[in-house]
This record gives sequence, C-alpha cells and structure tokens, in this order.
Amino acid sequence: MTSLPKSIQENLHFLCAEIDGQLQQLEAFFSVPSAGTARRIFDRAGYAHNLTTRIHSACIRRLTNTRKTERNQIALRSLEFIATDLLRLANLNRQCLRHAERIEHFEILVPERYPPIIQRVRAGVAKVEAALSSNDSARAVQIGQLNRKVANDYNKLFKIYTNEMRATTHTADLAHSLLVASEIQRMGTSLQTISEALISINIGQAVNFERYFALQGLMADFETNGDYHIEAIAETRSGSAISAITDSNSHNVAAVFKDGEKRKVKEERAGVKSWNSIYPGLAPKILSYQKRNQSAALLIEHLPGLTFEQIVLNEPDDLCAKALKQLGTTLKDVWRQTKTDEFAELGSMQQLSKRLDEVYRVHPEFRSTRSNLAGFEIPAFEDLIESAREREAAVSAPFSVYIHGDFNIDNIIYDPGENRINFIDLHRSRYMDYVQDVSVFMVSNYRLQVLDAPVRRRIMKLSYDFYQIARRFARKQNDETFDYRLALGLGRSFASSTRFIFDKSQARKMFLRSRYLIERALTCKTGQEHKFKLPVKEIFVD
Repeated sequence: MTSLPKSIQENLHFLCAEIDGQLQQLEAFFSVPSAGTARRIFDRAGYAHNLTTRIHSACIRRLTNTRKTERNQIALRSLEFIATDLLRLANLNRQCLRHAERIEHFEILVPERYPPIIQRVRAGVAKVEAALSSNDSARAVQIGQLNRKVANDYNKLFKIYTNEMRATTHTADLAHSLLVASEIQRMGTSLQTISEALISINIGQAVNFERYFALQGLMADFETNGDYHIEAIAETRSGSAISAITDSNSHNVAAVFKDGEKRKVKEERAGVKSWNSIYPGLAPKILSYQKRNQSAALLIEHLPGLTFEQIVLNEPDDLCAKALKQLGTTLKDVWRQTKTDEFAELGSMQQLSKRLDEVYRVHPEFRSTRSNLAGFEIPAFEDLIESAREREAAVSAPFSVYIHGDFNIDNIIYDPGENRINFIDLHRSRYMDYVQDVSVFMVSNYRLQVLDAPVRRRIMKLSYDFYQIARRFARKQNDETFDYRLALGLGRSFASSTRFIFDKSQARKMFLRSRYLIERALTCKTGQEHKFKLPVKEIFVD
C-alpha cells in the first residue's frame, strides 16, 4: 500500500485516541457510576464525528486526484470503513449510557460485569494504527477475533438476564440491562469490520473474515513458489466472488479463487467433478477446496482464452465465427456422448412462475390483469404461464443429455490458439433437456446492453446461427418438438432475464417477446407440437 496522506494519518490517530478515551470513560462509568462521567461522554460526540468526516473527505480527494489503481481504491475505501466503524463505536458507547440511565435499580445491571468486556474493545482499537502502518494482517486478524470473545460475553449475559426475568418484577430494568449488553455486542461486530478493512488494504482486495481464511488455506495447498497477489475478476449474482491469483513478477494468472456460500460452492465442485468424469477437458481442474463455517472456497485451474461475451463484443467477425463453430462442434459431441434414453421435462413455465415476483419487484409495470379490448379478451401473463405449463408438461424431450445449466455467454471460454472450448460456473449442471442451455445462450446474447448497430446485428446473427446448429442436431436425433419447447424456453429466459435489466426500453422488448412466444405456443393445437415453427428471425431482430 502507498503511504498514508498526512491528513488521514493524523486524523486517524486522533480518532483512535478519542474512541479509546470514550471507551475508557464508559469503563469508568460502570466501575463508579456518575452523571458527570456520562455527561463527559455525551459532550464528546461532535469531535469523533468531525474527525471521521475529515478522513472521509481526505479519502475522496485522494481518490479524485491520484492514479486510480484498484489497490489504491480499495485502500482508500477501506480507510473510510475503518473511520466509519470507529465512529460507530462512539455511537454505541452513548447508546449504552442511554439504556443504563433508564435502569431504576442500577444494581440489577451488575455493572462490574462490563469493564472486562470494554477492555477487550479498547484492546482492538489500540491495535488499529499498528496493524495499518505495518501492513500486519496477523495483527488485523487479532482485532477481528475479539468479536467472538465479545459475542461469548454477551451470550453469558443474555442467559443471566433472561433467567432473572422469570423470577423478578423488575423486568423493565432487566430489559434495559439486556439492551446495554446488546450495544456492547455490536461493538465486537464493528471490530470485525475494521479487521476486514485492514486485511483488505494489505492484500489489495475487499475480503471478509471467511474469505481471508479460505484464501490462506487454499494458498497453503497451492504447491508453488513465488510472490502472488489477488485481483478481483467478477462477482456472481448468487453472491460468490471470483478472483485471479496472479504472479507478481510475470503477471501470469496461476489459478482462480472462487468463494461463497458453502452449498453453492459445493455444487460448483460437484459440477466440475462430474464434467471431468463425464467429458474430461471441458471443465477446469480443482486445485484445492476449503470450507469454513457456512462458507467455502475453491482454487481452480486458470483457463486461457476469452469469454464468449468478450468475443462477441470486441473481437473480429472471423474469430467470432470460428468460436461459434467450435462451440457447436463441442456441444454436439457432448450431447451425443451423454445422451440417455430417459425423457426430459424442460419445466420452463414452472421456473418462470417462481421468478415472476423478482421480475415484478424490478419492473412492477409488467404486472397485468385480464382485460378486454374491443371484445377481444387479453389474459393476464400469469394465466398464460399456467396454460403453457399444462401444455409443456405433455411435451417432453425424447432423451436427456448432460447440460451446463447456466449457459450464459460469460460462462463459455474459447481459446483461439488451441481452438478449444471450456465451461465455467458449473454448479447447475445435470441431466436434462438440452433446450435449457440453448434458450439461455440465445437470450444471454440478446440481453447484452449494446446500442452500436453493427454489434447488435452481429449478436442477432450469432443467436440465429446458434439456433441453426441446435436445430440440425435435433433433426438428426428425431427430436420433433424441439421448436415448440424452445419457444417456451425462450419465453422463460426473456421474461426472467428482465430482472437483471435496468433499461426500461430493453426490458419491455424482452418481456413482450416472452409474451408473444408463449401466446404463439398456445395457439398451436394440442398434438400438433411437432409441426410448430419457431419465428427466430422475427424474435432476434431489433
């Protein structure tokens, strides 16, 4: 990290000293309660606020006037978080006093229980400057670990106060005592947030406690020598974070670090293992796996190449065509090799029904009721979905294949040098109707928020060409209802994807396409689904 600006360094020093002083006064209040001690704490509220504001202002100026490297941005924003949580300690300090002042029989609080806990918090504040100036992550971790000790102290107090509530008439006093304990518990949470901000400064990326320990464990398993740093790549909608482990000297990516909720990371691990056993070489290798409490992390082989999204948006037409051709070849081979005779239900209308509430939260204007226009009845969108759901249940795919499950164009990597396709983000992989992947891929192209006309034309052509690849496969496999199921799959993907689109114009285009496709599928007579023709060119045009 670059050296701290003098203004930030000085104000942070004064802020830490001020917060320690206020905590010391709180400790003194519980040792010898007096109105004078309480008043001194209340009177100091403005000074801590002013110091915090100065730090925030200095960080903003620094962000504006210095080179905006990711590491500098993370460091300055983390300093803002540190100042904010130090101020929060001061606010919690005063809240403790407010609750304590409402206790009529002060001995019920048993105030001598609190000084040892406050001393823990003061010990954490005392380590902040040293951890920051020395880039000492071990010291930063010690600050965060105090949260657990403070939480254990709170749990003991909670049991004591709640048990006493059953045997006394002074329940209000005990309730206020419990609130005092709760405010001090929140001080521990602020210490952990400060700790995470300090660690983020040291490693150059925003992390929480769980992520830091997972990264430490994974790097210990990573059998390599050298100096490495971590760089953020992406954050998924499921809450996982993805980072690159990069050699500081060569700047080559050595591995990819992915962490998040334990269940989702375990699903990702299982998906990668399944692909490596079913179709080796398509998925990356898992280098290491760690789990801790409710989170988990993976260290995954880095795959060279470009995502399909990067190719579509930035690369020349001949490379885009080459990548699509290889994708088609790879997919058809996967589908043939993993094909089973078991029927597969797409279930797209059921999926859409579950996601409608999320769509309406982002776009409430899409919610409609049944209406009548010049004697023509227009059903509500939910009614269309229910009708299509019944139709879809009677039209299964004649076989199952192993699918990606989340076949967005940023989950497909093409290596031009090796002319090779790889898949990533495999936590939803399973045996199912391949129309699921086809529809997701086509709509993930359409929803790219690009206004440039030539690029939009390329996107539409790519979607149509991909459809032709999948359609030819369907014909060779005697899959006669492919178009019908794809119409419903596209209907689902168009509508459900609007929850990720802020632009009202594009979202409306997608939603209307969804309604049109579902209505078009419903006009097909029952038993005639094999004759249905999907109007792809009409749909994939702007």
